[in-house]
Order: sequence, then structure tokens, then C-alpha cells
Amino acid sequence: MFDTVAVVGATGAVGTIILELLETRNFPAKNYRLLASARSAGQPRTIAGQTITIEELTHDCFEGIDLLIASTPDDTAAEYLPSAVKAGVKVIDESGFWRMNPEVALVVPEINPEAALNADGIIASPNCSTTQMVLAMKPLHDAARVKRVVVSTYQATSGAGLQGNTDLQQGTQAALDGGSYDYQAFSHPIAFNAIPQIGSLKEAGYTSEEMKMVYETRKIFGDDSIMVCPTCVRIPVANCHSESILVETEQPVSVEQARELFEQTPGITVVDDLPSGSYPMPSTCDGSDDVFIGRIRKDLSCENGLAFWCVSDNLRKGAATNAVQIAELLAQHQQ
Repeated sequence: MFDTVAVVGATGAVGTIILELLETRNFPAKNYRLLASARSAGQPRTIAGQTITIEELTHDCFEGIDLLIASTPDDTAAEYLPSAVKAGVKVIDESGFWRMNPEVALVVPEINPEAALNADGIIASPNCSTTQMVLAMKPLHDAARVKRVVVSTYQATSGAGLQGNTDLQQGTQAALDGGSYDYQAFSHPIAFNAIPQIGSLKEAGYTSEEMKMVYETRKIFGDDSIMVCPTCVRIPVANCHSESILVETEQPVSVEQARELFEQTPGITVVDDLPSGSYPMPSTCDGSDDVFIGRIRKDLSCENGLAFWCVSDNLRKGAATNAVQIAELLAQHQQ
């Protein structure tokens, strides 16, 4: 059991779910502290029967904390988390800043738990779109080694934060009313639209969100030879990311074998009955901690290829749940 666990960003969308999960999953902690910006400091929150006043995040606020779960913007993580490590705190970070640092573990507990257990200082949780994809890849990679992945994402507006969903709601209402709306989170209207750019322009015409999927996948599996071709698209759905995934493996895997492998993997739920119209959708996966897989079929263009559809709640397994699962893993192996 940890004596004192702190959560940074407790008032945000992901931070709120982290608090909920720590309570509902009966996380082994005696005490909690909540940290946030000066704007949120002083607000009360309740967790595990404790009413806690949020403290301001400063460089000197980490004394006495054993474990810190942080859900903050990249610049906040860059500035403050080294101070937590210096104070001897084990840190789980949701931001994108530390993920590709070679000295930082990048962890999905079902895939590489040893990376978290062997880590010093900061442990990073992957990008939400990466997390659900690599969990879906895991059983196929173990059975037949994945050589190549072609993935198209259909990402919810909640992935852009609270403002993303505000843009969706108010932009849609304005479009229905025949009016205009000044979008804040998106550079184009999201209402009745699909935006094939998430993040900034990076190399070879790919965006930062797409390259995260390339580099993070390789780091999590410890295999730089895995080829990933991603296209990331924002769509007018409030929550849950969907992905169309095609994998090519070294050894053949039949549809039946793949379905069995998926069904045997903790954290994956198979919903796959096309004749009855049963498959994962954001509307049915919202609020769940699992990764849902359906539309499993042979790739008609590749001898050792499989295609499938994957949906997951990006605020939960894509963010909050993965972080709490890392914390649970550390708690189970405490000295």
C-alpha cells in the first residue's frame, strides 16, 4: 500500500476519471493529495471518503508523496515533473512530453509491465490512439509477430480536451441553425465534417499524432522493425476513438485463430457478428475500460494479413485507466 498518492490535474476530464477509478477500484492508498493550477486551488474534491482541498502545483509541493499520477499539458509536465522525481516521487505521466525520452519507460501494463517495474522516476502512458492499437496487436504479435500495420483512426472530439466537445456541441447547433461558430480547438468546422489532420506537420507529410503511433508502438514492443502507416482523422463524435486496423504477420493467422486470441486477452472484448449488425461503436463502448474488436476478416490484398475494427474510450483505457493500471501494477510489486 502507498502511504500518499497525489493526482495532478484532478479537475480535468482525464483527472476526474482517474479519481473515480482510484475509488471504484479500491486503490491501496492511505491518503490522497490533489494538485492543480492556481485557478483550481482551494476547490474541494471527494475521493475514497476523504474530502480534499486542491493544492496549487508548485516545485516545492511534492514532499511526502509516494506516487504521483499527472494529467497535464506537455509544458506543465516538462516544468514540474522533474521536481517530483528529485523529491523521490514515482511519477506516472499522461502527457506526451516524456514518452519518447530514452530514459523514460512507456507502458501499457498488459504488454510491457516489466518496463514499469524496472523504471526509475517517470513512467509515461502512451497516446490514446496508440494504446488501443497496441493492445489489439499484442496477441497477434505474440502468436505470429506483426511486421506491418496500416491504421486509420476516427478520433473523438474529447481527445482535444473539454474545448473539443464544446466545439462539437456548439458548432453543430450553429450549423443546424444556419449560423456561424468560432471554433477554438479545431482549425476547421467539426460539425458534419471529418478533419484528416490531428497535430502538426512532421516528416514526409505525416502529422505529429500519426508519428506518435509509429514511434510509441515500436518503443512499447521494443521492436524498431515494426512498420506502421497511420492516418489520423478527427470526426464529429464526442467520445471513443475508432480505428480500422490492418496487420501483416510473419506467420499466417486465420480469422478463427485471431478471434480466439483476442477473446483470451485481458482487456479486450470481441463484438463481431456482422449478419446481426453487432460490432463495436462509440455509442456502445463509451464508459468502458476495455478495447473492443469486431469486423475481423482476412485481408484480401495480403497473404498474411488480417483486418479488424477497434473502438475504445479514449478518456479511459486511452488515458485514465491505463495510468491507474500502471499504478496498480506498482502497488502489487511494492517492496
